Amino acid sequence: MALSLLPLLGLLSTILLPYAAAAAVPSFREAPAFCNGAACSSHVVHVMMPLDTNYIRGTMAAVLSVLQHSTCPENVTFHFLSVHLNVEISSLINSTFPFHAFKMYRFDPGRVSGKISKSVRHALDQPLNYARIYMADILPASVKRVIYLDSDIIVVDDISKLWGVDLEGKVLAAPEYCHANFTSYFTEAFWSDRMLAGVFEGKRACYFNTGVMVVDVERWRRGGYRRKVEEWMEVQKHKRIYHLGSLPPILLVFAGNIKGVEHRWNQHGLGGFTRGQSVCCIGAAWLRLDSRRPCSVDYLWAPYDLYRSSRVALEE
Repeated sequence: MALSLLPLLGLLSTILLPYAAAAAVPSFREAPAFCNGAACSSHVVHVMMPLDTNYIRGTMAAVLSVLQHSTCPENVTFHFLSVHLNVEISSLINSTFPFHAFKMYRFDPGRVSGKISKSVRHALDQPLNYARIYMADILPASVKRVIYLDSDIIVVDDISKLWGVDLEGKVLAAPEYCHANFTSYFTEAFWSDRMLAGVFEGKRACYFNTGVMVVDVERWRRGGYRRKVEEWMEVQKHKRIYHLGSLPPILLVFAGNIKGVEHRWNQHGLGGFTRGQSVCCIGAAWLRLDSRRPCSVDYLWAPYDLYRSSRVALEE
């Protein structure tokens, strides 16, 4: 894919990142200051991302991509959710982006203790994977709307365009994929139970990507949606109605009742694909680049990499 096409694609989901053991804390080059254009107003665009030390290199690239393509980068405030409020990581972010606003919040893994059932992928079992369900409880009351982004993305368009989407009274907006096999996200035990499967009755329920969402935080709070998602997690513990982490319970609550946005805001499927029986491009882009075994999509991610070196071992 030619680099000149990137601005047409919106937001690229470039990698499927596995959770690894705690790694060395890397060092990054300082990003330049990004300044507002003359026509910018004072409105704030709130962006929330999970922050895991094993993902930090990808997070830095994602932040740089957001700022680089924003018309009003000084208006973007990043909110990071982390299981550990590590002082060194906070310092690392501030030293890499010294001219921009960041806020960090601790996500207590105890919130999902006993609610997570074993998934087919270990990465999806991690408490931080469920943090998006609780962001309305964690963000300050002054935040009325937020864009939630996973850490494995590169944004190549002005994020304020996504921020400005008309939710039309819905709680959230996200790219929908109605051609996907929606039934595959749930087990036979779910579909054979008429009471459970009835949740989708009368709805045009489609898969949507929870890694890219615009959320009306006030509506989420008022509607008690965190609790509604938790109720399905509790059903899962007893009846095993799905296989994949935090996505299915969110689908159970919202599928068929969201505002769909253009697919260009999530170029789906770039993180991994199959060729015959071989699985390609699985894992972290930087690991493949460092080992000189890149996939073609890694060259889309590489220009945003601020990595300089690893310096100290991270303490748990």
